[in-house]
Amino acid sequence: MKVQLRNIICTTDFSEVSNQAVTFGIALAKELGAKLYLCHVIDLSSVAMYGEGFSDPLEQERRVTNYAYEHLAGLMDGQSIDWEPLTPLGHTADEITRAAEEKNADLVVSATHGRSGLKRLVLGSVAERLMRTLPCPLFVVRGLDQDYVADVKEEFGFHKILVGCDFSSDSALALQYGLSLAQQFQSEVHLAHVIEPAVYKDLLKPAREEKEESQEDLRKELREKLTGMVPEEAHNWCTPKTTLLVGQAHEELTKYAVVHDIDLIVLGVRGHSLVETLFVGSTTDRVARQAPCPVLSVRATTGSANEEPGT
Repeated sequence: MKVQLRNIICTTDFSEVSNQAVTFGIALAKELGAKLYLCHVIDLSSVAMYGEGFSDPLEQERRVTNYAYEHLAGLMDGQSIDWEPLTPLGHTADEITRAAEEKNADLVVSATHGRSGLKRLVLGSVAERLMRTLPCPLFVVRGLDQDYVADVKEEFGFHKILVGCDFSSDSALALQYGLSLAQQFQSEVHLAHVIEPAVYKDLLKPAREEKEESQEDLRKELREKLTGMVPEEAHNWCTPKTTLLVGQAHEELTKYAVVHDIDLIVLGVRGHSLVETLFVGSTTDRVARQAPCPVLSVRATTGSANEEPGT
């Protein structure tokens, strides 16, 4: 099934990193013929970023909203696409999620500042929260090399797409999105599964003389499962490259992306407990904060409404 992306929301806080996300939002909207909603969430508790404070709350809201509209219009200057500005007031993640629901968004494009450790715990991760609350996939852009961004403006496309697969329903949908985008952009498709020792520890405990044979059997089974996930019709236009990696998922996927010059990583979002999410973060969030390219996160509870029947 081909995934249709008709309505795209692109968020910006007017920082250099988030304006890189705007570059991708504009490029995607142009390529896919989608409508772009350019969104800046106004947080009046951080009024200093908009200039001096005001004693009159209504005047403050009006001035700040005008400021935001002007900056959004400046970012879209000279762009010939269907777009609309959004300037909601409130908490960033909540307002973006609400806008995605109201506009029936098929995709949200946002930036992550790549925070990790204590700083991330204290300040929070808007991108990670969006991964778990949006009714549609999230396209995450981390601070990228300026030459890379310049190339996106000149000639946009994904030459190589990596889809991470853990055989969950989330990763099955991630593969669907990855294949759909690969068909759209005529991309090379890489499908990877990471063998994490902590997950496969019970299968990797045989006696020394049986260990090598057992591990080879496991690898063979996993390769067959990876190959079996690709629909037959996809082989008519691409030859997916399947690979098995060993180690921590976020580290191995990031390294693979660097070594193979991947342009887009597509991953499913899996659930974690609150403590795990706060102190560790999901694999998808970790990859998004470290990857050398954008990351598309997909949840299996959404996306079916955006499929084109019979394709």
